[in-house]
Amino acid sequence: MVDGNDGGIGITRDGGKTWMFDEKIPVGQFYHINVDNEIPYHVMGGMQDNGSWRGPAYTTTQGGIRNFDWDNLWGGDGFDVMPDPEDANWVYAMSQGGSVGRYNTQTGQSSYIKPPAPDAKTLLRFNWNAAIAQDPFDKKTIYFGSQFLHKSTNKGAGWKIISPDLTTNDSLKIDQTNNGGLSIDITGAENHCTIICIAPSAVQKDLIYVGTDDGKVQVTTNGGANWTDLTANIIGLPKGAWIPQIRTSSYNANEVFVVANNYRQGDFAPYIFRSLDGGKTWTNMVDTKKVTGYALTVLQDPVEPNLIFVGTEQGFYVSLDNGVSYQQWKNGYPSVSTYDFAIQDREADLAIATFGRSLWVLDDIRPLRKLAATKGEQSKFFVSAPNAAYNFSIKNSPYEWSTWGMWDAPNKPTGLPISVYLTDSTKKVKVQIKDLKDQVIRNLTFKVDSGLNRNYWGFEQKGKRAAGAPKTGGGGRRMFDEEGGGAAANEDDKEFTGRDLLSGKYKFVITAGTNKDSVWVEVKDDPRLPLKNEVVLAQDAALEKLQPVNDKYNAALDLVEDAEATLAALKAEWKDKKDKGVDTLNKAHKVIAEKVKELREYMMGKKQEKQGYGTVPVITPIGVIRNASMLIMGKNTLPAEQEDAAIAAAVVAADGVAAKVNAFFEKDWADFRKLVESTPIKKFKDVEIIK
Repeated sequence: MVDGNDGGIGITRDGGKTWMFDEKIPVGQFYHINVDNEIPYHVMGGMQDNGSWRGPAYTTTQGGIRNFDWDNLWGGDGFDVMPDPEDANWVYAMSQGGSVGRYNTQTGQSSYIKPPAPDAKTLLRFNWNAAIAQDPFDKKTIYFGSQFLHKSTNKGAGWKIISPDLTTNDSLKIDQTNNGGLSIDITGAENHCTIICIAPSAVQKDLIYVGTDDGKVQVTTNGGANWTDLTANIIGLPKGAWIPQIRTSSYNANEVFVVANNYRQGDFAPYIFRSLDGGKTWTNMVDTKKVTGYALTVLQDPVEPNLIFVGTEQGFYVSLDNGVSYQQWKNGYPSVSTYDFAIQDREADLAIATFGRSLWVLDDIRPLRKLAATKGEQSKFFVSAPNAAYNFSIKNSPYEWSTWGMWDAPNKPTGLPISVYLTDSTKKVKVQIKDLKDQVIRNLTFKVDSGLNRNYWGFEQKGKRAAGAPKTGGGGRRMFDEEGGGAAANEDDKEFTGRDLLSGKYKFVITAGTNKDSVWVEVKDDPRLPLKNEVVLAQDAALEKLQPVNDKYNAALDLVEDAEATLAALKAEWKDKKDKGVDTLNKAHKVIAEKVKELREYMMGKKQEKQGYGTVPVITPIGVIRNASMLIMGKNTLPAEQEDAAIAAAVVAADGVAAKVNAFFEKDWADFRKLVESTPIKKFKDVEIIK
């Protein structure tokens, strides 16, 4: 049997004796979302009948974001969760009926901080989804809503009421004596005439807006000493509509956004009212021609005022022109009830709460800011990247193979995101990465298409050819596009991939046909790790000592591979010829081919030709050289005596290879060439002896 409920799906295969909860289903009903400023930062919020949770927006572990990466914060039905701005280990969380508290994610310590009634005669009314807010000017001050606005200046240890009843205080709506019909149903969800949103201004101290579930919009400009009811000023606001969200502007104290929905009374139209004069006059920013579904949330970008995000019952909408027009975002995002937004300022990520499809993160909205800066009338080409990015060390996955069917959410791609916007038919762009000395340290090629494109650079610089590597480079250790399909994104450049570069500032120059744009980015080291510059520079110096060894070995290998190619071409040409002269050449070819094979086996070891796995371990020149390289790069320590000894051994190995290969080409190969060229066949390249 399969049991579907508001907690998910339970499956029993023994008639209900035991049940398995399926954790792979990517669903969740989140009322709110918030973010902190940790590295990586967290997203947090409360779920209908599933408590309150906090988890990483991305991880520094291989694989995706898994259920065990999340902290369970609070029980009951979960609603808003707020980080403590002074200590991210602490969060504010709540369940129904105003049961709010503080919780420490490291220790599990908790504190119940629900505001008490002001006297023995007053019954506080808290909404099922009560309102909470952080004061932007004082990190210790928070606000909480019943029918009154409560204020605490000590993180909930004590409370003061700073308003009269801000609701209609309608006795018919408040009365719960007949709740439930045939059976009593008093869960807290029935509470009415309550405050459901609180919006302190980040521009003007003591300016606070409040919205209620019975259609009231109230404001104080002096921290609660006096209140003004703005409801009548909002022309077009349906009577009794819920006010689930109010947002104050980051730019202008007189600008405010009010979200209203009235579907409970059969009205499914969207309502988002904006005032530019402190609530005196209002304009509805949306209608059924602009968006689909009743409105649930709005957010004006704190960096670019023309960029506005809207969530409705039917999806997620973006305006690039300050609310004049909207486009539904459908690139990888479902048409789902979109409840709340939060922007992580440092990383410019948009975090999204949905009521049905859990939480989402739209990484790096800076390209949208560029488009919105000109209200969508953007030039045909531009480039965008974060101001800074961390080169994280990535941990191994805590398990290799899952037999438990865990949910594995997509992780943020590693590397630095580079966004390219273009409007023409260009399919590839050239990327040069330069250091502060204007030296090119990496060349890349990105695949693109018209519109916004995002690729990732893995912090690697261009390298040099390692011993035994192909003659030309290409690809990149961590080069890929957002869909993960560009592992050979650098194939056009044939450039060898080097080590990760040091922290510092780098310039990206992107060329698309005749168009060119550039952007500076700071690469930062993983803040969890000790400084590595001294070690890396010393290792680079040791690798420079080793590079002539690589070059000498590769010169010998190239000669051997050229000889193999020549022998293959000769064999193909002589294949169908039967005269006596060709027989003589074939016999000589067989002898020289065996000697070339012996040379390769000397350099690299015998190839295993039998069925099975592995080769017999032997000491080879390539093994000696690669061992030196691994000893230098494989540790986070300064090279010392053993690395010097390994380099010396590599020098001897490369010299031995060069001597053996030179001897072969000066005698055996020269004789074979002379024999073949006594015929009309011309297949040989001139050989330059290895120095």
